[in-house]
Amino acid sequence: MTHAFDITTQPWQRFSFERRGRVLYAYITSSHRMNGVDEPMHEEFARVFTDLQRDADSDIIVLSARGRAFCAGGDFDWFEQQIDDPARFRAIGWDAKRIVGSLLELEKPILCRLNGAAAGLGATLALLCDIIVADETALIGDPHVKVGLVAGDGGALIWPQLIGYARAKELLMTGDMLTAARAAELGLINYAVPADQLDAKIDELVAKLQGNPRFAVRWTKAVTNIPLRALAAQIMDASIGWETASNHLADRREAVKAAREKRAPRLTGE
Repeated sequence: MTHAFDITTQPWQRFSFERRGRVLYAYITSSHRMNGVDEPMHEEFARVFTDLQRDADSDIIVLSARGRAFCAGGDFDWFEQQIDDPARFRAIGWDAKRIVGSLLELEKPILCRLNGAAAGLGATLALLCDIIVADETALIGDPHVKVGLVAGDGGALIWPQLIGYARAKELLMTGDMLTAARAAELGLINYAVPADQLDAKIDELVAKLQGNPRFAVRWTKAVTNIPLRALAAQIMDASIGWETASNHLADRREAVKAAREKRAPRLTGE
């Protein structure tokens, strides 16, 4: 006899979970003060969405985070390890594709409760969710270029689909951050609300989803994601490849060093 899968019984280093009826809250949970992505977190991102699909006692997922940020992109210690040993960066390519693919393949509705800053991969995770509700003061952006990397782990996929190519390319190539209020104006996210209204807005949306037949909602989401899944299949190999190549560049090392030293980078174009 097989037992129903329960995600909360699995070993997790960078996630914690809370059930509220058949709504499952998945929290990015790290000792890093800004929930920076390190190797264990990246590995868990690559399997958490598959496990959320398999979880027997949930119909709706809310993705959020513990602490002051949602997920502020790559951890700088991990960056330096990848620069010193490029094989470590190359080794995460399959997981990087799996993160995007598994999130887009998740049939259950997933709402992002954006409680704080989301940058780089953190922003990609938020934007690939079905409905994004943010604290209006939270910042969101994809500053891969500012640390010498191609925005290859999903940013180049999802940003143009949400706000068009002209705005997306400007923001991806500059690495500028937006307030959540501005992101809502642009149509990048659904709602930006005062922090004390964040949970109420999530509850309101969850109630609307729960008021409709479960599989009608679930499969509507699934078919709506088909073009995004097809686009991911087209571009993720190349985008991860270019990002891996950019990790080898001299300007990548200098950009990370300058960021750690809180100074302007001395770029050579190499």
